[in-house]
Amino acid sequence: MPSGSTTGAVGFAPEEIDPTLPTRSARLKWVIVVNGSLPAGRAANAAVCVAAATSRAVTGLLGDDAIDAGGAAHPGLPWAGCSVLAADAATLHTIRTKAAASGTCHVADMPAAAQHTRVYADYLATVKETQAEDIEYYAVSLVGPRNRIDKIVGRLPLLA
Repeated sequence: MPSGSTTGAVGFAPEEIDPTLPTRSARLKWVIVVNGSLPAGRAANAAVCVAAATSRAVTGLLGDDAIDAGGAAHPGLPWAGCSVLAADAATLHTIRTKAAASGTCHVADMPAAAQHTRVYADYLATVKETQAEDIEYYAVSLVGPRNRIDKIVGRLPLLA
């Protein structure tokens, strides 16, 4: 049950999509930062939820379907790549705040409340009653200009 916001319209124009180039050639970079202290199942759930919200919101992020030799289709994956990084809770909160304030990044987040409620309406009510500075994030997904994303996430390690 992700929550988040899009700061401006972020996405790839059709003429920018070139799956023949290395992922580092893409103008936009996609990273997901997960609270590294979460158990594996909760971390995976948080990453998948913010990825779903991001792939729906950012145009041109997913490539064409792959067709195997037998003719079966395999749904398109992010042609520009996606790194999944780890951070502690305080750093995750800072990253989300910086990205949302940048004006150039798509931000999708998953507050802890999403994994502690079983009814979406209860999740929405919990977040509505929580001050922004008091929200604990389990994962944050960012898409934006490569140099801006690099400055926001620094040299965080890959999620182990």
